[in-house]
Order: sequence, then structure tokens, then C-alpha cells
Amino acid sequence: MLNVITKSVKLPDGREITIETGKLAKQADGAVVVRLGKTMLLATVCTASDAVPGTDFMPLTVEYKEKYGAYGRFPGGFTKREGKASDYEILTARLVDRALRPLFPDDYHAETFVNVLMISADGVDQPDSLAGLAASAALAVSDIPFNGPISEVRVILKDGKFIINPTFDQMKGNDLDIMVAATYENIMMVEGEMNEVSEATMLEALKVAHEAIKTACLVQKELMEAVGKTVKREYNHEDNDEDLKKDVWAKCYDKAYAFASSANTDKHDREAKFRSVKEEYIASLNLSDDELEAKAGMIDRYYHAVEKEAMRRSILDEGKRLDGRKTTEIRPIWCEVDYLPGAHGSAIFTRGETQSLTTCTLGTKQDEKLVDDVLNQGKERFLLHYNFPPFSTGEAKAQRGVGRREIGHGHLAWRALKGMIPEDYPYCVRVVSDIMESNGSSSMATVCAGTLSLMDAGVKIKKPVAGIAMGLIADGGNCYGKYAILSDILGDEDHLGDMDFKVTGTKDGITATQMDIKVDGLSYEVIEKALAQAKEGRLHILGKILETIPEVRPDLKEHAPRIVTMDIPKELIGAVIGPGGKIIQDIQEKSGAVVSIDEVDGKGHIEVSASNKTAIDAALSRIKAIVAVPEVGETYDAKVKSIMPYGAFVEFMPGKEGLLHISEIEWKRFETMEQTGIKEGDTISVKLLDIDQKSGKFKLSHKALLPRPERVEGERPERGDRPERPHHHHHNNNNGGGDQG
Repeated sequence: MLNVITKSVKLPDGREITIETGKLAKQADGAVVVRLGKTMLLATVCTASDAVPGTDFMPLTVEYKEKYGAYGRFPGGFTKREGKASDYEILTARLVDRALRPLFPDDYHAETFVNVLMISADGVDQPDSLAGLAASAALAVSDIPFNGPISEVRVILKDGKFIINPTFDQMKGNDLDIMVAATYENIMMVEGEMNEVSEATMLEALKVAHEAIKTACLVQKELMEAVGKTVKREYNHEDNDEDLKKDVWAKCYDKAYAFASSANTDKHDREAKFRSVKEEYIASLNLSDDELEAKAGMIDRYYHAVEKEAMRRSILDEGKRLDGRKTTEIRPIWCEVDYLPGAHGSAIFTRGETQSLTTCTLGTKQDEKLVDDVLNQGKERFLLHYNFPPFSTGEAKAQRGVGRREIGHGHLAWRALKGMIPEDYPYCVRVVSDIMESNGSSSMATVCAGTLSLMDAGVKIKKPVAGIAMGLIADGGNCYGKYAILSDILGDEDHLGDMDFKVTGTKDGITATQMDIKVDGLSYEVIEKALAQAKEGRLHILGKILETIPEVRPDLKEHAPRIVTMDIPKELIGAVIGPGGKIIQDIQEKSGAVVSIDEVDGKGHIEVSASNKTAIDAALSRIKAIVAVPEVGETYDAKVKSIMPYGAFVEFMPGKEGLLHISEIEWKRFETMEQTGIKEGDTISVKLLDIDQKSGKFKLSHKALLPRPERVEGERPERGDRPERPHHHHHNNNNGGGDQG
């Protein structure tokens, strides 16, 4: 029999999230279905019964997948089935992973898999903001040890109001969009983008998010009780030898502390010295190979704890960091632009031992990225990619494909910069950051190098953006004792510290942030202090950027593509494209330029691009001829289309024909058209004298372009001597009643 248990959580605006367990996936260690409106996520969690011997970390894998059928769509591509995870799915999974990972017990090392599937959607509510809650609820109804529950919400600021878990429609025009994950007590993870908001606004958003999360955490505790899973499984994934542990501390701590406080700025040298302490200790034990194999894992673990404590005490007690900096000090920075002559824009940004070489490439409409996720389809005109080759840390290994971390870091830098590209900027822009050297916060170096390369390429960004990574060392693992906030952290300070808080922004406010917290109890006072310290650091780095390139280059590089845009009336789009695209293809072929046309805001928006001005001008003159509106008083080169007894019909603009009357050809009288010598296919220049308001017919004259003789042959007296009577044969019979004689 089914035993389905359901609990619900109310959102501040009255919408209801339900959590159900006992219906689907009952063989998993834990499984729940979370529902909001018509959006449903299935989260399952499975863990191995024991740890793989020798594992000393948490082997957690989080996957998030959206099913096309959930939204009644077919997947694209030839196979018509879901393929590898999209960037969006990877980013959603990473958010969940980062919130859960620190909450597993330190000594729990069994392989654990969390899978979140979107199984239903209607395009109203956003599924990614429910993924964290779903994953945590699946853990809650299992017997897997976990120091949660947590929940995750999205908060936006729109028209001065905060909204929790907004719908897709509500997202438009927001000033802040962050995802926050937290336990009942503490914030664990923050990630998001802002429209240059203040530090105070950001802090307020975190508080609003945390209130909503607390409710969801309490409901999960009720669910745990209802399912009877308040007591979790017993496990033993670590062998310990207390005597060995004491021995390691006694014999290694002082030496490690000496290195931790010795102000060594070279990362590899520092690592070698720390390693030598452990190697000396192992040598002093005189163990046989078998004994060493049995104890190596424990010694590694105990010595890692020694190293961590030595680094932390040096900072907390003496204010001395591994490389000798003060807590608020930023490593030396040097930058250079225009380093790569073949790129449209390039920059090197180096901060300490972290270096990014970044290029900026300008493209046309053809280069837009097509996004075809289940719920999100569209085009992306600004791309930012981040690559982290193994040589950047001196590692001897091959680089295979793009890792999840690279997608995450690139996305953060993309969010930091995208708001600075003007909305109407005609180019597609791709920024690529290749990390040349890494020792902490390469994603923030990417933001700085990205700004420099955009400015070097002549992209008219609104303001420069810089980024900085903040760290935290808290005594006893919580902030209620002594703590230190560190500006511009090293790799080791991230790895051995309690927080990695990245903040990017302009001089006027924050544009993106990412925060991971590894301790219990991060008070708002600490976050506030970290934000203030980050702002100082950010302004210092912005100063260095502007010393290198004070303003955006006035023009693009010579070899960059040129794009000219123009808008035409909507009804003329067809005339430019031509039947089956004939005309637009002909324009492209003959001019060598690329022409694209779209309907935007009720107008035809045309982009003409080429690598040189001549091609663009050739295409533009063709387009202008097609869409031009005839102007009275202008002169045109007209082509004779047909001859009539009373004149010639001529095409003076593409698709525009008018009558050149026999009396308007020259300053003399012709009896027949043969006398004029004009033939079909001839070209003759004409002046547009008038456009009849009622009929829209054109009055053309060639005579008006010729010098007027004193006395015209075969003419009656001068024009001015008597009123002119209209001609009977005039093609235009709408001249009023007076012309019937």
C-alpha cells in the first residue's frame, strides 16, 4: 500500500510549495516530489553502504536535469533525446552542491549521489529556485547523516520591493537577483547579479531570503519526524589513532607555524617547505613499508589539520598571512592592454601569482549564441568563457574538455560584466579568459581582465568593473569569537579558511557576487564588514585598471568588423528581402557585406557588417535605394520602362514608376515620342516636381534639369504671358474639373 506523506510551505505572497514522499522512487535512500503551481521536481539521494578505503573527502555528486516532455516540447538535434547537461543545468546543480557539501559530517566519506529532475513545468514558476529545497528534503527523508536541513530561495528586488521565488514574468526589470541557501541558523551559499546596488541593499536581501528559508527548514523537520528518519545511520569511515595524532601535533606544529608566519610569497616554495615537515616526521618514525601504508592516510589527515591550524593562528594572533600581507592588503597588480595584435581587444591582468590573459572578439548577428533549454529559448549576444589549463598551477596533466568549475567561474564573470554592455550595442561580444597562473580568485582576475579587454576593443561599456575575493578565518569555526576578514585571498586561504566571498562591481555599486561559507554561524555583522572591506579593495583595483587604460578606445581596431545599423518602416522589410530572399542575397553577394534584418519594436532593424567600409557603403546604398521615400525636388536616374504616345513610363527608384510626359522632356514641342529619340531601356535623369496627394502619382520632368532657352522653338509666347492649360492627353486625369476645356 502507498503511504504518501505531504507537507506544505507557504511563500510570503500566499503561493504554496508542497513536499511529497512515498509515491515515486521508493528504492532510493530518500526521494521527494516538490511542487509549486504546475512545476514539479523529483529529488532522489543514494549513498554507498561504505566508504572506499583511503577516501578522505566527501565524494558527493549533484546532478540537475530538465525533461523536455515536462514542458511538452521535443528536444532539438538529430537524436531528439536529452543529451549532456546544458550550462544552465550545471550551474543549478553547482548551487545545490555548494550548499549541501559543507553540511555532511567531516568524517563521512561514502559516495553520495543527489539527482534532481524537473518532471513538470508550465513556464510560470522557475524550477531552479526549488532544487535546493528538493535535494535537502530528499536527504531529510533518508537515513543519510546530514547537518541540515537547508533550503534555497531566489530573491529579487523590483520597484523597491523584495520578491521571494518570483515567476519568470516577474523577473523583467529587476535590480537584484540572488539565490541564497541556508540552514535554519546560518547562510551557506549566495550567488547572484545586481544592477549596481549598495552593500546595504545586498545585506537586506540576504535577511529577507533567510526568513523565507527558516519556514522551509522547519517543515522539513516535521517531514523527518512524520517519516521516522530523525535518527540517521551509524557509520565509521575513518580509522583514528589518538597517540599518533598527538605525536604529529607535538612534533610538527611549531615547524609548520614557523613557515606559516614566515611571509613567503612563492606558492610552490611554501608548499615544498610544508611538505618537508611531514616528510621529516615520517622518516623519523622508521616504519616498515607495510606499517607506513597502514598509517599514511592518518598522518596526512593529522598533518593537514596541523597546517590549517598554524595558518589560522598566525593570522588571528599575529595578523600575519602566509605571504606576509596584512589582512586588508591586496597583492601587487600589473596590467597591460593590446598585447595580442591579432585580437580585437586583449589584456593581461596579474595580481600576485594569479594571471589572466583575456581576449575580446566582436561579431555580427550570425555569431549570436542560440539558447534552447527546456524553459528558456532565446539568443545571447554577450558571451564570456573561462579556461583553467593545468599548467596555470604547474600541474603535469592533460586538459580535457570544460569542467563544471570552469562553467561556474565563467558564468560569475559574465554576470559581473554583462550589465555594462549597452542594450543597443550592435555587436555580438565574446570575452575569453585563459588563466596563465593561479593562486586564488582567478574568476575575479577574469572580471578585471575582461573589463580591460573590452575597453581595449573599443566596446562602449558604461563603467569599468573590478572584482575581489574575500576570506574569513574564524576562531573555533564560528564568528562569535575572534575572527579576521581577509582581502584578496590566496588559494590556500580559500582552501584552509572559512569563507570565499567574491564581490564584483563598479565605483557605484555591486554587479555580481558569489559566497560559500564553510563554518557554522556567520553573523550579519561579519558579512557587513566583509562587504565594506571588499568595496575598498574593489576601488583600489579599479584605480589600477584606469591607470592602464583611462577610457574606452575611441575606435575599434583596424581589423575588427564594422557594423552599421539602420531602422526602416516595417512594411518595407519585404522589399529589402525580396521574393525568396532574392534581393538580400544579391546585395550580400555584390557588396561582400553581411546583411541581417529583423522586426524589432514594430520596425525593421537592419545590421550591415563587413571587415571594410567599402563593402558596407555598397550594401547601404542598395538598401537606401530600396527603402528611400521619393522626395519632391530631388533628381533621380530613371530607367525607361515603356513608351506611350503621350510620354514614357520610367522607374526612377526601385519599385517607383512615374510618367515623364512628352511636354516635360525638353524645352520644345514634340508631336510624337519617336521624335524624342527615347527608347525602352534608356536611362534619363528626371526631377520629381510633385506627388499628387490623392492618387500618389508622380509628376516627373527632364526639361526642368536643362537650361531654359530664351525663346522656345515651336512654343507659343512665354509661359508667364498666359495661363497654362493642362494637356488633354495627360495621363493623370484627376486634375479637377477645369481640364475638359
